[in-house]
Amino acid sequence: MKIPLRHPLIVSVVALSSVALAPRPLNPPMLGFTEVTAEQQLELESRFDALLNAENLREWMQMITAEPIYVGSPHNKEVADWMVEQFRSWGYEAELAEYRVLFPTPRIRELELLEPTSFTAGLREPTLAEDATSGIEEHRLPTYNAYSADGDVTGELVYVNYGIPEDYEELERRGIDVRGKIAIARYGGSWRGIKPKVAHEHGALGVILYSDPRDDGYYQGDVYPEGPFRMDEGVQRGSVLDMPQYPGDPLTPGVGATADAERLSREEAPTLMKIPVLPISYSDALPFLRALDGPVAPAEWRGALPITYHLGPGPARARLHVEFDWELTPAYNVIARIRGAEFPDEWVVRGNHRDGWAIGAGDPTSGMVALMEEARAIGELMKTGWRPRRTIVYAGWDAEEPALLGSTEWAEHNGPELREKAAVYINTDGSGRGFLGMGGSHTLEPFINQVARDVTDPQTGVSVWERARAARAVRGNEKARKEALSREDLRISPLGSGSDYTPFLQHLGIASLNLGFGGENRGGSYHSMFDSFDHYTRFGDPGFVYGVALAKTAGRITLRFANADVLPFQFGSFAENVSRYLEEVTELADEMREETERENRLIRERMYELAADPTKTYHPPESKEPVPHLNFAPVKNALAELESASEAYDEALAARMADGGMPASRAAELNRVLMSTERLMTRDEGLPRRPWFRHQIYAPGFYTGYGVKTLPGIREAIEERTWDEAAKQMEHAAAALQRVTRAIEQATDLLHG
Repeated sequence: MKIPLRHPLIVSVVALSSVALAPRPLNPPMLGFTEVTAEQQLELESRFDALLNAENLREWMQMITAEPIYVGSPHNKEVADWMVEQFRSWGYEAELAEYRVLFPTPRIRELELLEPTSFTAGLREPTLAEDATSGIEEHRLPTYNAYSADGDVTGELVYVNYGIPEDYEELERRGIDVRGKIAIARYGGSWRGIKPKVAHEHGALGVILYSDPRDDGYYQGDVYPEGPFRMDEGVQRGSVLDMPQYPGDPLTPGVGATADAERLSREEAPTLMKIPVLPISYSDALPFLRALDGPVAPAEWRGALPITYHLGPGPARARLHVEFDWELTPAYNVIARIRGAEFPDEWVVRGNHRDGWAIGAGDPTSGMVALMEEARAIGELMKTGWRPRRTIVYAGWDAEEPALLGSTEWAEHNGPELREKAAVYINTDGSGRGFLGMGGSHTLEPFINQVARDVTDPQTGVSVWERARAARAVRGNEKARKEALSREDLRISPLGSGSDYTPFLQHLGIASLNLGFGGENRGGSYHSMFDSFDHYTRFGDPGFVYGVALAKTAGRITLRFANADVLPFQFGSFAENVSRYLEEVTELADEMREETERENRLIRERMYELAADPTKTYHPPESKEPVPHLNFAPVKNALAELESASEAYDEALAARMADGGMPASRAAELNRVLMSTERLMTRDEGLPRRPWFRHQIYAPGFYTGYGVKTLPGIREAIEERTWDEAAKQMEHAAAALQRVTRAIEQATDLLHG
């Protein structure tokens, strides 16, 4: 969520002055409301804004981050109990939902350089006088990667850059093999769990992960405590569970991890990593990288350490030894409810996780305290006699950091009820100074744009929408700049994974939004002991003004969904974005076809050249199977129907609301249909080889981790060159679009009455 900017203030000023010359779209009528109810809603939101107090965010963060808050820590439970009492004092029904999840913690962590010199890694972050919580020893979680395999391995080192699939292709072209060796990879380029997964597939014995200062250290700016960036002994903790298969407790896939749940054995759990993994600082990494020989690394592989980066293998030889306590740990979700006055069985679910790897000020407490202040203000509104029309559910998820455990287990445990009742899931996570980031279901793209236009940016005085638009106009490529200045709405990002929206959107098919501020709060505290109150109040969001902006933005989303006459879904943007994704996969197939033909032609030409010279030998690589001409017609035809139905619905909705709305009984029926549309984008059988992920439009990539794959069944089948599977996935995607189209047509009929 953090956006790298070299000169944020210059970017802000230049961007705003540039965008001011472009035409600005006028606000359309408030989605889901008539003229009369929109005025009432705006008055409610004005009162809501006046209740927000930045000092509450500061006070709560200081208390929450006084001690480590990882799942299973004593302070974690203390904070959970305190949050329940807070919600109750604000007028909510509140409780703890407990699950028993597998959460390994380390018993042994050893890393040694054996040859050509000896060195023992310190594996420890220092105490800083400038950071009050850095010296906490009791209940301090060591630096490690959760769900690494136990192992004691010795082998030559190979530097694998970011350790993603294309890096191993480059090593293969250079004749470098990692089989029987230990890979050392830098963080970045992909989610961390992909790195040991790919290393294992290539035969590596173990993986060492480190943060290179080029990506996350002094190359970016002054390091902590002088500046915000990662110091030489800072370490990024994190999970390496194979979450692209399924998130949540690895022993209870698909069901809530209650105390009496049936569990897989560890040997049966497919998402547990198969080789040992350990994260280290760039101070500890330097002796290992310095000891490598072999070819010099490609220019784009070189970091900022004061060495020449070599690939190996050897002569550096290392020993990696890690062992863990594999215990079930209680995870406590805080669940608070306001029962809806008119539609209690339509739920607006609003969540943020509350656990961190260490102190967790930026990730996640910055978002959690904004959610709490939002909920407190809504509680104050209730004291005046106001009640939401729909039920609001607030959640403080536990155990997000290990693998989205708290949210996933709650969603799986309550799956049937959520599929029946949840209208939307609204997610936040860590947040800070800067620009509004928006991602989610494209059926909500016009809605979230409209909300963003109604919130003022605390630094510039323009709307957070205008400031985000300015940033895109300055930072983006030519196409992105043109779109930011000409498109009526800012395009929101499709969601992959990496936060608690995943089980709601991609498993249950609940329309979801994910938002937060960032871009001017860069720094290397992520998942380290220095993600602290002291770091955050200096560099993250001094004054907590963007925390209040987040509460205003998410609060409007929550309140508008809770009060809308008609749920604020629109479908024109959804159809347009799916059309873009279809163009992308079509172009992908065409590009692969051209590349395959070119490679096969070069192989044939080389063979012909050498055939006449018996003194030379040539061992050509195998020719690739030609890329067939795939039949995209089923998806194109389904998309054409969707576009037509979407246009008709959006026009009918605007006309109906302008005419004063519709009877409550018919509006309730319409809302049930609208709630179903995201469910209809899912398929019970899920995606190939990972049935937990059911959504046919959005999924995390099998080799990108957090990164999204749109039209994932089709896209990954093409990437993996499984042509029969690609044809089947075309049919599944087309069927999903047709189901949505039928629902939209039904909704349009209800609008026409």
